[in-house]
Amino acid sequence: MKLFTETGRYLLMLKGMVSKPENGKMYWKEFMHQCSDIGIGSLGIVVIISFFMGAVSAVQTAYQLVSPIIPKSTIAQIVRDTVILEFAPTLVCIVLAGVVGSKIASELGNMRVSEQIDALEIMGINSKAYLVMPKILAALLVIPMLVVVSAGLGILGGRIAGTASGILSATDYTKGLLQNFTPYNVFFAMAKSYTFAFFISSIPAYYGYNVSGGALEIGRASTKSVVVSCVLILMADYVLSALLL
Repeated sequence: MKLFTETGRYLLMLKGMVSKPENGKMYWKEFMHQCSDIGIGSLGIVVIISFFMGAVSAVQTAYQLVSPIIPKSTIAQIVRDTVILEFAPTLVCIVLAGVVGSKIASELGNMRVSEQIDALEIMGINSKAYLVMPKILAALLVIPMLVVVSAGLGILGGRIAGTASGILSATDYTKGLLQNFTPYNVFFAMAKSYTFAFFISSIPAYYGYNVSGGALEIGRASTKSVVVSCVLILMADYVLSALLL
């Protein structure tokens, strides 16, 4: 029963945030602030994770391909498809669920506890639209960009690791990247990234917006939002794979 209650309140929050802005400049400023906060604030961790993710993928793939019949360029193909289909959209979004999600939940939770949200409502501002909608729109814009950067850095990391360790030459790696490339994989990765971006922003916003109590409840809401977001990302990953592949 609690699941249906939470789902209903979540949908009502999404419905309540769709309204005409009271002040367009104010909403635009908040949207740009969230784009900078989510995008630039998460860029460092995305770069580090993506580079080593591709490097480890190349080394482990080479370790498993022991047959001399299989050409070395196959390693690049496997790294490319693995990074684009799974590592870049799913793994990076799970990390962002912890980094971005906890920040959104704690920020809104602190505003709720300190009665800043109540003050916005008294001033005639739709707090759901002003506080939640810019975060969701910013995430939908920025997180797919981070996934694209992650995919590129993952492939680059695989190239550097493969050539530096002598697994394969740069020519073989480039040849493997171009062989049997399916553009649909990029569309699939983008579909996943947009879906995950919505979960990463909306779920923590719901838990943070509806915090009741003190500082202890903010921490609990932040933790719960990250757990629920990660579970929904993994469930959506399976559903999208079953439907689109």
